[in-house]
Parts: sequence; structure tokens; C-alpha cells
Amino acid sequence: MGENLHLSPRHRSSLKKPLLIVLLVCITSVLLVITYMYPQHNNSKSSACAGLSSRGCQAALSGWLPVHVRKFTDEEVAARVVIKDILRLPPALTAKSKIAFMFLTPGTLPFEKLWDKFFQGQEGRFSIYIHPSRLRPVHISRHFSDREIHSDHVTWGRISMVDAERRLLANALEDPDNQHFVLLSESCIPLHTFDYTYRYLMHANVSFIDSFEDLGPHGTGRHMDHMLPEIPRQDFRKGAQWFTMKRQHAVIVMADGLYYSKFREYCRPGVEANKNCIADEHYLPTFFHMLDPGGISNWSVTYVDWSERRWHPKTYRARDVSLKLLKNITSDDMSVHVTSVGKRGEELRWPCTWKGIRRPCYLFARKLHSDALYKLVRLFPNYTSTVV
Repeated sequence: MGENLHLSPRHRSSLKKPLLIVLLVCITSVLLVITYMYPQHNNSKSSACAGLSSRGCQAALSGWLPVHVRKFTDEEVAARVVIKDILRLPPALTAKSKIAFMFLTPGTLPFEKLWDKFFQGQEGRFSIYIHPSRLRPVHISRHFSDREIHSDHVTWGRISMVDAERRLLANALEDPDNQHFVLLSESCIPLHTFDYTYRYLMHANVSFIDSFEDLGPHGTGRHMDHMLPEIPRQDFRKGAQWFTMKRQHAVIVMADGLYYSKFREYCRPGVEANKNCIADEHYLPTFFHMLDPGGISNWSVTYVDWSERRWHPKTYRARDVSLKLLKNITSDDMSVHVTSVGKRGEELRWPCTWKGIRRPCYLFARKLHSDALYKLVRLFPNYTSTVV
């Protein structure tokens, strides 16, 4: 007790070495940050950037620095000012407010008869826009007649898919009464009544945009260094393309040129090594995560089944469809995301909550095969909900 411990000179020396190394690393890091934030205003190239272009060196350093440390480019400052001003605009909900249903399809809509039942008696509360990328659709419902917009060819996984989404939004935004915008595919079906869907979307304080972090090769692994500094790797997100969004969010998507251009130029195969960036899975999830993370739900209200762990989700045929299946989907209040981490992928789960209340996640479902149409029409009154 009370005995003094004395370290030999050899022990004291061995303790000093790690401390000196840590100190040197800290000093070097501080100098790098200062050098970047307060560069010399002359034409000589910094020795720290030897072998790199000025833009390349800046991008490398900027991408490494946290957003609150990195100095925004002029283009970023301009883009963020415009977006912030748009987001400050209050919602303009009135008795005439409508939901714009935007169908992205190769041609004819196989579930048009089911959608016709969904829209019956709701005139004046919805608008329909159709982007047929291959063939002009043949319609059986008056609600869908002559609702095609100017369209272009769409290739899965390419920027043309995002271009089609923006084309639909631009056309739908021309009607000032459209206050919420829903993107749907030809294989989508409604899961609830129109009234339920209308109240769910119009009373929400968020846009339902899927966005999550996938640390695997088909998530963050698709990030391109060419996207730096505007899109840092740590902000790169993934999500399903099937969104619903408020008017303010639709406007900022159309106003965006800076972040969209990064995905247009670099989110494709052949840019960096063997990365295969898929624009429609990453552009909007990343854009909203960076610019209005609190304004989105981080889950899609369109149900999809990834249990088979393939490139495309499971397709439900008529033999798979039952009242029990549909009831299970409509009552599901847990959002599931599958990452590309590991051989089978990891599942991320979180409850579907907005305005502090846990609610069923899904308003729509895909992918349904066309042979399920008549079974779905017959079951529709039994599986749809009327109370939100």
C-alpha cells in the first residue's frame, strides 16, 4: 500500500513513441484542412496535389471532408438556395386539390379495368398521365383515354428511366391543382379505396420516397469518384424508384440541374472499373437524403417482394393471389429493405410511422402478372380499406 512505482527509461521511451506518432498525424491532418480551406492564390500547384488536376485534387479532398467543413462550390450554393426557397413555400391544399397518377409503361396497361373501379365516382380528385415508352396503349376505361404524354424510349437501369419520371412530373405540374404525385408501373395495383389513398397522401407531412444506406457492392459500391465533391460517398443512397411526392418536392426535382447532371454523366456502366450504377435506384434517394432528409419517409408506399433475391422482384401470378395475401400486404406496418451485403443480403426493417403514428406501409403493390386481373377485380371490394 502506498508503494511508488518507477518506470525504467526504456519503458518511458516506448510509451513516448506512439504519442509522438499520434501527435504528428493530428498536426498533418490540421495542416491539410487549413491548406484546402485557405489555398494560396497563385498559379503554382500545391505539392499535395502533384500528379492530379486542380479539379481532381479539389474533388478528392472535398469528398473526404465532412459537409460542414467542406466549402460548397458556386453551383452548389446556387442550387441549395433555390431548393431551400421552394421548400419554404406552404402547401396549397384546397377543396380542388388532386393526386396525379403517373404511369410509366411500355404500352397497354393490363390492370386498367381494376384502376377504373378504383377511380369510379372520384372525378375532380385525380389526374392521369401515361408515358408509353414503346407502344401506344389501347384503353378500355374513359379515365385513361387520351392521357398519353410525349414519350421517349426507356432502358432499364439507365438515365432514360429518370428522364421519363421527370417528363411525367413536368406534365403533371402544369396543372396547379395537382398537389401530390404518384409514380406507378404497368404491373402496379391499388391496395385500398380511393378515399383511403387520398387521405393517406394528402394529410401526410412527408413525401414517400424510398432511401436507405446499402454498404454492399450494389449500394455504396456503385458510387463514382467522378461525382465528387457534390455527391460524397457517405451520402450515396439506394431505393425503389416508385415514389409519391408533394408538389414542393416535385418542383425541386424539376429545378435540379446540378445533381441530376452528375447521375446523367457518371451513373452508368463503364465509367469506373466494373461498377454498374443504376440511375433510377440512386438519383432521387441520394438527392433527397442530401437536401431534405426530414421531408421524406425513407420507404415506398408501393409493396414489392424481394424474397427471391434476384435482379427483379417476385412476380405474382393468378395462382399466387388470394384474399389472405392481399390482406397481409395491406395490413403490413413494417418496411423491409434488402441490402447487397453478403451472399443473400441483409434485411433492414423499420416501422412505417408519420405524424407520430404507426400506420400500414403500402397503398399499391407490384409486380402482378396480367393473368391475375379478373381475380383481383373480384377480390377488390374485400381487401381494400376505407379507414386511415
